[in-house]
Amino acid sequence: MNAVASWLEHRQIGLYLVAIAAAGVIGLTAPGAHHLEAAIEPVLALLLFATFLGVPFAAIGKSLRDGRFLAAVGALNFVIVPLVAYGLSRFVAGEPALLFGVLLVLLTPCIDYVIVFAGLAGGASERLLAAAPLLMLAQILLLPLYLLLFIGPEGVAVVEVGPFARAFLLLIVAPLTAAALVQTLARRHRSGVVIERTMLGLMVPLMMATLFTVVASQAGAVGDSLGQLLVLVPIYAGFLVVMAALGIGAGRIFRLDVPATRALVFSGATRNSLVVLPLALALPASLSLAPVVVVTQTLVELIGMVILVRLIPRLVPNQRREI
Repeated sequence: MNAVASWLEHRQIGLYLVAIAAAGVIGLTAPGAHHLEAAIEPVLALLLFATFLGVPFAAIGKSLRDGRFLAAVGALNFVIVPLVAYGLSRFVAGEPALLFGVLLVLLTPCIDYVIVFAGLAGGASERLLAAAPLLMLAQILLLPLYLLLFIGPEGVAVVEVGPFARAFLLLIVAPLTAAALVQTLARRHRSGVVIERTMLGLMVPLMMATLFTVVASQAGAVGDSLGQLLVLVPIYAGFLVVMAALGIGAGRIFRLDVPATRALVFSGATRNSLVVLPLALALPASLSLAPVVVVTQTLVELIGMVILVRLIPRLVPNQRREI
């Protein structure tokens, strides 16, 4: 089991790319591929359960007291990102559905698989885990305000808290609680240790399954509206590039260490697309294209994350002198 897990870990980037490519082919050719959408949340919850098992819960309390990191995450996601999102959204300002979808996804920081990607890049995943509840609460409160400022009163009227609360319970609270219980069990019984080791060994397959499920279930919808969505690709790719650079800069301004800076970069660049997708699906018919706009960001981001996992450790190397 250890040998297999080691083999998968050393080849994980290539395996993720294969999963994305295979999912794209199946999603575009298999008529029933869209039904995989129902499996997104269960697969993602399993992935996060495995991720949380690898985070020592004793470190979470300490991370919550890390005011400098939390201030950096808050400033980057709720001061800098809205300015960047507003500027990029001007390219689709004449298309209400595209505009709403772009703002909806870019204004909401990721609280789930960002922990996985940051950890793969050597980032402080336990600090992002500690920040997740605060990020979720902040975006619930601030998203209507930003939509009011950037779109107008009609932007606030269609936003509901329910999908956010449901996603938070299913994707954060439930896996986090289960992981805490297993860690407690592992200190007393061997069965808990077995569960821990098994789930940690399945991290790469679970990430592949998550990537495959998301891409395969949504590729058909993206393909059907490809002509309208092509303009979004440079917007989303540009967001990743700009936020990676700003994240590195913010890490230096806030004098964060290397793992915290890497985590900050991923927090600023990764968006909450899987969590806001149910919200986009509940929008009125006049904004029926918004869910596909959100999904397009998911596809661009997943590919971008695979690249950033390799790139960020080079841009923020361990050899950097910490201040």
